[in-house]
Amino acid sequence: MSLKGQITKSDYLEWGKAQSLILKLERDGNWKFAMLISVGIYTGLRISDILTLRWVDLLGKEFIDIIEKKTKKARKIKVNSQLTEIIIRSMAAGKISNLEDLIFSNRFGTDAISVQWVNRNLKEIAIKYNLVKDMDSFTSHSFRKSFGRRVFENNDNSERSLILLSEMFNHSNIKTTKVYLGIRDKEIYDVYDNL
Repeated sequence: MSLKGQITKSDYLEWGKAQSLILKLERDGNWKFAMLISVGIYTGLRISDILTLRWVDLLGKEFIDIIEKKTKKARKIKVNSQLTEIIIRSMAAGKISNLEDLIFSNRFGTDAISVQWVNRNLKEIAIKYNLVKDMDSFTSHSFRKSFGRRVFENNDNSERSLILLSEMFNHSNIKTTKVYLGIRDKEIYDVYDNL
């Protein structure tokens, strides 16, 4: 978790790479991380909120209702059909019988896995699947940023998409959203390329 005003090192994962990674993780029997990444990129939730989810919160639901840990604000998130398919496959792979169980529980099934554990394992995943050049840029926060970039790109990089993302991410303004997604830097660098 970053402090207010702190620049995060996390970067987004290109959508195609994220989709490919999910399929590879499923193929290799790592349904927990396939599910974790899927929930992150399809909902844009922070990792602290993802780790609190239980199967009952997602299975057969059209919406996820959540009170965000960081902001204490209520959020209602539509469950994408692709995410629904991944949820069903993950439940089958994990042989889940109790819907009240945490989705991302530790090996004892008593508590949620920690953000630190997730980030350590993501480094190993990044190496195994040759995902990124800078290992420090691939963290649990990359999923939220991947969601944001996908929304921005799917809406023709429009100002409207930035307004929507700003609201979804609870940012104080669009400028914050641009900086968060790394869009502002790209715009500035493009000025130099177009001289």
